[in-house]
Parts: sequence; structure tokens; C-alpha cells
Amino acid sequence: MDKIIKDYPRSAYAWQQKAMPLFKQGKYEYAMPFLDKAVALDPKGYLDYRAFMKCIFGKRYVEAIEDFKAAKKLSGNSYVMDHTYDFYIAISYLQLGRFAEAEQVLEADRKTHLATSSVEPHFLDVFYLGIAKYELGKYEEAIAQFDISIGTYKEFSDAEYYKGLCLIKLGRNEEADKLVQKAITDYRNGYTINEDNVIYERYPYQAYFLK
Repeated sequence: MDKIIKDYPRSAYAWQQKAMPLFKQGKYEYAMPFLDKAVALDPKGYLDYRAFMKCIFGKRYVEAIEDFKAAKKLSGNSYVMDHTYDFYIAISYLQLGRFAEAEQVLEADRKTHLATSSVEPHFLDVFYLGIAKYELGKYEEAIAQFDISIGTYKEFSDAEYYKGLCLIKLGRNEEADKLVQKAITDYRNGYTINEDNVIYERYPYQAYFLK
């Protein structure tokens, strides 16, 4: 990559490709200046990608929100890595403890989706809406979202686990115990958040502790 960059120093793609192996090795601070260079050369092409890397890899949530909002000004609420910019803004809010803002963003994103589709959004979008409602103490509403998510992904251990926590909060302990046991079994069988980059980074609220 160094040779390619030497020959093509204004190739945003080359700078992004130089950054990628470093991110996947966990060398975030080392990698970011190379991705910054790609963004400087082609903001419309790489600003949203940098925002994604800050959110999922770097855990730099305030900066991720800023980048995604800037990307929305360039491209609207577009998609990166299979999800809308607002999806990532919302999970950044969750990680910052700004649960009501996360709920508001995800509710609006769902409404926009349903305006043009007859099916629910991606099961992970629904899962995080359930998480926002769980954090806000809206346990019945959270369960409704987890049920939609599980309806799409039948063995989704993370949604099962958090639904179980909601059931405990509602005093439905026997039901919760059965569901959490199922979540543990499903987790051990490999059914968890299945985004491509989960092999490198744990996603927010991923129930990795189910052993």
C-alpha cells in the first residue's frame, strides 16, 4: 500500500485500504490518520465509513455522531454497512447513556422505513429500539420490539436475553428463566449478532457473557 500511495497519493481508496488492516488489528489511533486522509480527498465517499469505524471499532461515539450528521448533509440518511446513518447515531446515543434520544431516532427511522415497505426494518434495528426502551424502563414496549426481532431471527440469543431481563423486571421470573436458558443454548450454538465485523469487534449490548 505504501508503494501504491507513493504512486497515487491522491487516491482516497488507497489511503482507506492502508487503514483497514490496522483497524482489524485493533490499532485504531495508528489507522485513523490514514482514513482521515481518505476523507479529506473524498468526503462523500468516505466520511460515512469513517463514522462507522469510529462507532463500531474506535468507540469514539461523540465523534461518530458528528461525522454521521455531516454525512447526512452530503447524502441524506443513507446507508453504510447495511444500516442507515441514523441507526449508528442511535447506537452511539445508547453508548453515551442518551437513551431517550436513541429511542427517538430509531422510532423515526422505523417510521420512515415502514412508509415505503410492508415489512419491519432489519432485526438489529428493531433490537436496538428494544434496548432503548429497556433502558428507559418501558419493559412491555421493549418486549414487543424484541418479539419482532426474534420473529425474523428465531434463535437471536441477544434479543432473547434482554427480553428475559424485561420479564424479570415485570416479575415474570419463571417465563424469564426459560427464555434465558434458551438464549444461553442459542448463544452456544453461535446465534448472536451476525454483522460481518462482529469477528473483530463486539457490538453494543451484544450478550457475549452468556457462557
